[in-house]
Amino acid sequence: MASRPVQSQELVFKGNHIQVRVDRVVDPDGKVWSKEIVVHPGAVCVVALLEGDVVLVRQYRHAAGQELLEICAGGLNPGEDPVEAAIRELEEETGYRAAKMVERARFWTTPGFTTEFMYLYEATELVKTQTNPDEDESIEVEIVSPQEALLMIDDGRIQDAKSILGLQRVLSRRRE
Repeated sequence: MASRPVQSQELVFKGNHIQVRVDRVVDPDGKVWSKEIVVHPGAVCVVALLEGDVVLVRQYRHAAGQELLEICAGGLNPGEDPVEAAIRELEEETGYRAAKMVERARFWTTPGFTTEFMYLYEATELVKTQTNPDEDESIEVEIVSPQEALLMIDDGRIQDAKSILGLQRVLSRRRE
């Protein structure tokens, strides 16, 4: 299915991390529809393995109204190479630097309303450094076994989509 012609675009909000735009899109029947789009620069997420165990981060997510247990992740800076962003985010959030970083997937997070495209990496051969979280982040690092991480998905302790996808993708490859 081909893309649809865009009649107009209007930027209605510009924030520090996202923009919101309203596109007027023409469907194949000639009808024009307004589509609200959250414009996002893209992001990375990392399943970090420390001697076979999984490094997770617990942090408060205001949109969810609660702390979530997740794999580490963060936004891309303009023009930034995704693998460099993955290395940076892993060290900032967990205090580990990876000697080996392998891309495992690429995916749209929620293509119904955002342009956010995410790159998933598997990080191994970790060396302890120090954390350097963003100013508005308060992060706790938790290290669990792969079996425990998968159980946390099953029992609802991990509810974040990128973390579920990332853990299942990376840990299933390691079982092969």
